[in-house]
Amino acid sequence: MKELLRSTDMTVIAFATALLQGEDIDCFEMDVNMSVLEGGIGIFPRRLMVHPNDHEDAVQVLRDNDIPLGL
Repeated sequence: MKELLRSTDMTVIAFATALLQGEDIDCFEMDVNMSVLEGGIGIFPRRLMVHPNDHEDAVQVLRDNDIPLGL
């Protein structure tokens, strides 16, 4: 898996996931359970991962929809 997006904004992650699924690009959200350590205040960024073969296409989907990559 290759990191595509890193953000503390859950809405950005959800929107990016929906866009990628619409393009048949599989993705996986990491660091979802960090809220246990942080107390649910959202200071640790979540990462959206994609298969290395899909990375370039996924980057293009996010750019086309004005989603900052945040890397």
